[in-house]
Amino acid sequence: MKKIVLAIIGLALASCGAEPIIYENESVGYAQGSTYQIKYITESQQDWTAQFDSIFEYIDQSMSTYMDESLISLINSGDTLVEVDHLFMEVLKRSSEISKESDGLFDVTVGPLVELWGFGKTKNIDIDSSKVDSAKSLIGYKQISVQNNSVKVPQGFKIDFNSIAQGYTVDVVARFLEDNGVNQYMVEVGGEVRAKGKNSKDHYWKIGVDKPADEIDPEDRFQMIVELRDKSLATSGNYRKYWVDSETGIKYAHTIDPKTGFPARNQLLSVSIIADKCIDADAYATTCMVMGMQAAQSYIEGKDGVEAYFISTDENGDWKVNFTKGFEAFILN
Repeated sequence: MKKIVLAIIGLALASCGAEPIIYENESVGYAQGSTYQIKYITESQQDWTAQFDSIFEYIDQSMSTYMDESLISLINSGDTLVEVDHLFMEVLKRSSEISKESDGLFDVTVGPLVELWGFGKTKNIDIDSSKVDSAKSLIGYKQISVQNNSVKVPQGFKIDFNSIAQGYTVDVVARFLEDNGVNQYMVEVGGEVRAKGKNSKDHYWKIGVDKPADEIDPEDRFQMIVELRDKSLATSGNYRKYWVDSETGIKYAHTIDPKTGFPARNQLLSVSIIADKCIDADAYATTCMVMGMQAAQSYIEGKDGVEAYFISTDENGDWKVNFTKGFEAFILN
């Protein structure tokens, strides 16, 4: 799932010399099909670009459905046990936990439906009710078989970690930095963010969240700016990745409801989640988009340490904002 890109606000390089500096590693190329940005403060100019690239490559070789020889692609070839690495198992374990607590509304086996609706590798869209029913028969996280360190799915099933992998990647990079003694950083991959400590100006990291509009307005881009204090932030929305049926005029967005087999149709435009771990923020944002406004707010309010900001439309098409009580403390504007 492609996520809303967030902007990093108000960051600058500190002066050189004895003072701690912020060494910035930034790429406008691709990591996991998107851009990434990593900023961290060190007392020497540590350059971990090669290590970051290795992390992205390692995770892609494990979980990228776009790589034919990745572990996930080998599993998806069908009905054969494939030995996986510890990163894959961490993501699968957390995915299964969130699937259970959401009663299957979060399901990483939704891949066949994603493909059917034109949001996967193939863009050919030819949908009727029989094809939806056929794809639905290949959905179900409980069908994933785990034996020791090996995983398999039945023939025709497809695991797809797109709704959780970028958040997890952010956590892995953050873990690498902390293991190397860095406790002031901001890591962003594909719009998912985790921040710790403060920036070079001794301010908490400020993150701009885009408005849920089809096009970005450079003059009026942000819905809000949040101050991340040792937290993670992920945003999911349905307003930039969709297609419109030329005959019916119906808009079909990329968030798929695994229970109905159709793209989720509710009044939510976007959900921003703040949590300790980015893997959770990422997955919860997707889950909320499937649930819809009222169910999603109740779902998040039942979780300790998790906050949410919802943008929806009313019956007149006007935007409405709701957020959990704790989210307000993070909003700067």
